[in-house]
Amino acid sequence: MQRIFLFLVTNIAIMVILSITLRILGVESLLAQNGSDLNINALVIFSGLFGFGGAFISLAISKWMAKRMTGAKVIDQPTNNVEKWLIETVEKQAGIVGIKMPEVAIFPSPQMNAFATGASKNNALVAVSQGLLDNMNKGEVEAVVGHEMSHVANGDMVTLTLIQGVVNTFVIFFSRVIGHLVDRVILKNQRGYGIGYFVTTIFAQIVLSILASVVVMYFSRKREYVADTGGADLAGHENMINALKRLAQKEPEALPEQLAAFGIGEKPKAGWRQLWSSHPPLELRIEALEKRANNSK
Repeated sequence: MQRIFLFLVTNIAIMVILSITLRILGVESLLAQNGSDLNINALVIFSGLFGFGGAFISLAISKWMAKRMTGAKVIDQPTNNVEKWLIETVEKQAGIVGIKMPEVAIFPSPQMNAFATGASKNNALVAVSQGLLDNMNKGEVEAVVGHEMSHVANGDMVTLTLIQGVVNTFVIFFSRVIGHLVDRVILKNQRGYGIGYFVTTIFAQIVLSILASVVVMYFSRKREYVADTGGADLAGHENMINALKRLAQKEPEALPEQLAAFGIGEKPKAGWRQLWSSHPPLELRIEALEKRANNSK
C-alpha cells in the first residue's frame, strides 16, 4: 500500500507541475487567444483517472486473464510426483521470501517458459510450462521458480502497473492537447470537435504510446536482473546460470503481451528494437550472474 500511495502522490505532483508549466509556457494563453475552451485542470484529472484506471483493471484481472490466455491449470491436488515437488518447492520459497502461498499452475506448452502475475504479492499466480518441466532438471526448475517468486516478493507486478499508469496518464493528456491544438488553433474549428481533432488525437496516442512503452520496458529489463539474483539466492547461482544457459539454447516461446514482462525470457530483438524488449539478452543476464557468483566467493 505504501508503494501505491507514493506512486499516486508522485503522479499527482507531476500532473500539477505539468499544469503549472503549461501556464508558464503560455500554452493556455495561446489557446485562449484562439478561442479555445480547453480546460487543462479537467483534462489532468481525466487523464489520471483513465490512465491509472486501465492499468489497475488489467492488474486486478491479471490472474484470470493469464489462465485464459495460456491454458494454465492450477494444481489444487497434486496428481503425480512432479506436481507434488513443484508445490513443495513454491511453498518452501514462499516461506523464505515471506509471502503467502501463491497459486501454482502448469500451462500446456512444449517450450520452456514460466511467468508470475497477480494483483499483489499475497495474491499471486506462478506458472511453469510443461516444456520447462520436461527439459530442465530439478535444480534448474527450482531456479526458474525462484526467479518468478522474486518477481512476486518484490512487488514487480504492482510497480510496473504503477509505472504504466503514469505513462498512460501522460499519453492521454498530451494526445488530447495535441488534438485540441490542431483542431482549434491550426484548423480554426470553433464548432465542437471536428474530424481533425479525432484523427490527430488517435494518431498522437498511438505514437506517444509506442514511445512511452520504451520507458516501461526499461524498468522491466532492470527488474529481470533483480529477479535473476533472487532466483540465484533461492536455488544457487549455478542452477540459475544453467537454467538461463538452457534457455539460450532454444529461444523461449513468446508469452501473451500482458505476461511477457514476467516470463523467464522472450525471443531476442535485434538492433534498436531492443528498446522494446521486456528482458535483457540472456548472455548479459548470464554474465551478470557469473560476475556476482565470482564476487561472492
